[in-house]
Amino acid sequence: MNTHPMKRVTVICEALAREPVLRLLTEVGGHGWTLWEVEGSGSWGMRTGDIPEFANIQVEMILPPAGADTLLGRLSAELFPKFAMVAYETEIRVLRPAKF
Repeated sequence: MNTHPMKRVTVICEALAREPVLRLLTEVGGHGWTLWEVEGSGSWGMRTGDIPEFANIQVEMILPPAGADTLLGRLSAELFPKFAMVAYETEIRVLRPAKF
């Protein structure tokens, strides 16, 4: 089996950041994403999903390493100051690199 190195970037943020996060992903060359509503507790306290405007979402995307670096840099500079948000990357290997 021939696998290829990529990065999975995970962003957990307030629902109000949805459009800016997706726009940024497109601007750095991302071709797709997966998004779902999540609940949890962190430095901003408990975040439940009972009021959609105050819910949290999790967005995951797979990018080449350079694209992941660019995305994380821009998230940090442009969106971290405006929204409750965390982001991290995970090294992964994919079978069909052309999909990303």
